[in-house]
Amino acid sequence: MPIQCLVRVGEYHDSITLMQAAQQLSRLPGVLDAAVVMGTAANKALLHGAGLWTPELDEARPSDLIIVVKAETGAALQSALALAETHLAAKGGVSTAGTAVRPHTVRTALRQQPQTNLAVVSVSGQYAAAEAWEALKSGLHVLLFSDNVSLEDEIALKRYAAQHDLLLMGPGCGTAILNGVALGFANVVPSGPVGLVAAAGTGLQEVTSLLARLSVGITQAIGTGGRDLSEEVGGITMLQGLSALQNDSQTHVIVLISKPPAEAIAQRVLLQVHKCEKPTVICFVGSASNLMGGAMRAARTLQEAAYCAAAQVPGYQGPTPEGHLAQEVRHLQVQAGELRHGLQAEQKYLRGLFSGGTLQAEALVVWRDMIGDVLSNAPLEPRLKLQDTARCVGHCALDLGEEEFTVGRPHPMLDNDLRIRRLLLEAADPTVAVIVLDVVLGYGAHPDPASELGPAIRRARTAAQGAGRELIVVASVTGTQGDPQGLQRQVEALEAAGAIVCSCNAAAAKLAAMIVGAPPR
Repeated sequence: MPIQCLVRVGEYHDSITLMQAAQQLSRLPGVLDAAVVMGTAANKALLHGAGLWTPELDEARPSDLIIVVKAETGAALQSALALAETHLAAKGGVSTAGTAVRPHTVRTALRQQPQTNLAVVSVSGQYAAAEAWEALKSGLHVLLFSDNVSLEDEIALKRYAAQHDLLLMGPGCGTAILNGVALGFANVVPSGPVGLVAAAGTGLQEVTSLLARLSVGITQAIGTGGRDLSEEVGGITMLQGLSALQNDSQTHVIVLISKPPAEAIAQRVLLQVHKCEKPTVICFVGSASNLMGGAMRAARTLQEAAYCAAAQVPGYQGPTPEGHLAQEVRHLQVQAGELRHGLQAEQKYLRGLFSGGTLQAEALVVWRDMIGDVLSNAPLEPRLKLQDTARCVGHCALDLGEEEFTVGRPHPMLDNDLRIRRLLLEAADPTVAVIVLDVVLGYGAHPDPASELGPAIRRARTAAQGAGRELIVVASVTGTQGDPQGLQRQVEALEAAGAIVCSCNAAAAKLAAMIVGAPPR
């Protein structure tokens, strides 16, 4: 089949434009595969693994645009390349006729809407700090969605915000729900008595969604950005949010979520927790800190955090955390035993392909206890760092939302292309028994992820069966029935494609570990 690649030196387009161009090409008659990406090392490795490599790619740099098409005929190939160039040339040519004039600065926006008290900043990282400064100095709280903001800028912004009784959530803050308003990637959840502060966007989504399924709502869900609990930043936003919830009469239970914080900052947070008698659940995923005592409850996983928080709500009549988890383990044991019978002797390993960094961290915590070492590009311990992200070995998990994968392409919660390619690549490995996927719903996420992941799962399993193997795909769906994508609709579509869909990410991780032979604990 003919393959042709175009490399445009120094040509930049935003990731959404690239995604839209690739989707258009893939739908054309006669086109077998297509990619429109920046020439990063991760993207080039992916093209090589997908059979889209041509000699021109050897010289492509991260700042160069790559357009590559595989087609049934030369005519189809040339038609696709022409369409790609037309689409990219027309980017930004959107007519605004008949629409209201949009403000170009924070101050102009404030003149139009003087009642505003919060700004969402989502611009290229090199400009993000300046926009956040303008918003703060205009008296606004800020959700700084942008990443690639320097540590020095983050510290300065957060110190200023704290001194002026403002919240600076971020940088890289992807999720918050404030006074019932969802910001960034967030889910449709009810109002209720639980308040949350999280340095982990998908962790916040997972816990709030699980609470919603338990018919427990929230007061506020405050994001902090992933570096907030580092030694350098000092937990400024976490401490502000915690204090606000402690003083909020509508909040009866508090949940704190983070990947492992700096030990000194964890202790600083614990001291603040002890100043209030409100039940507080702390889930520092993967942390070894001793968090027990008083009204405080430590949770090892996001799943446990949700059940512990619900159990503290006055009048809650659902299952206890211990009872639910014990019943779940018994069910998963039976399920794993049945699934394991179809595997070949050489199928020993699991592979995780995650869109949510905190969901991957939660899975790694489960796997550390059940099967030992799992390599990753974002490991729990430095010694478990995967050296070549283009090639998984043994038990392995990838956080596909890490910057190495998202430069020049949209986040995997928006764009399934990267994960589909990796799914097919890992499925071709005869030593792989099970692949684990997280699917995250809500505002801002892909409008129908199962419509793309489902056919890819079916294709991967069919290819494995053609090679005489059974491939097990285990998935979890983070979201609620009220989300635009519809929780049940997504679950049913994934199951129809042959995936085993678990109740949550932690359950999916446990099932995968049991399948590859770990004794349950």
